[in-house]
Amino acid sequence: MNTVVDLKGRAVLVTGGTKGIGAVIARTFLHAGADVMVCGRNEPETLPEADGRSARFLSADIRDAAQAAALVEQTAELFGRLDVLVNNAGGSPDADSATVSPRFVERIVALNLLAPFYVAQPANKVMQAGEGGSIINIGSVSGIDPQPGTAAYSAAKAGLLMFSKALALEWAPKVRVNHITTGLVMTEAAAHNYGEDGGASTAALVPMRRMADPQDVANACLYLASDLSSYVTGADLAVHGGGEVPARYLVKQQQD
Repeated sequence: MNTVVDLKGRAVLVTGGTKGIGAVIARTFLHAGADVMVCGRNEPETLPEADGRSARFLSADIRDAAQAAALVEQTAELFGRLDVLVNNAGGSPDADSATVSPRFVERIVALNLLAPFYVAQPANKVMQAGEGGSIINIGSVSGIDPQPGTAAYSAAKAGLLMFSKALALEWAPKVRVNHITTGLVMTEAAAHNYGEDGGASTAALVPMRRMADPQDVANACLYLASDLSSYVTGADLAVHGGGEVPARYLVKQQQD
């Protein structure tokens, strides 16, 4: 992968950066020369690597505010600074809102909305005291276009978008806060959800006629973290291939 972005000397924290989209984001920042910390509740068998360099790992359940604060503190201490935070950790299985437990809803909101704040707040403190920085929150198209079975997740992601915009107002000019709205992303873990055709029929719902590769999201993170976006804050960068086209529109196309 070629990049014009040079982040040598910068320190980056990627939550949920041990696998899937997060691991690709971590590798992309490593390739750009940054020092990268990833976190998760359990230490992975392997860590993201690029150009002979590896990410560092700290164990943390960022749904706990104290653990989130300790994660930021230890990252800044190990690297001597913190320049970029990517709030990537999140997700949810589908659940029927009529029968789902209150505990399930609490955990989904905690992971997708509260945890990003628990990490962002101490990160902002470090960045404000230093040379400034960039906070990037990974959202979802579900936050603006919910689907059945995603009520708690969609509500949390909608909150994350507004949360990002509000923090951008409060923490400027030293700290920029931006949001990425992701659409369907083809990861190994999600492949089984896309049917026997390898996701071809699902991709047909997207104007770009393909699902996102994790690298598409990582590239957007790299832009928002770099000096190329030095005047960008409070933005919502849509990385969803144009969004999902309603199935009824495709049916009409076929009929025509």
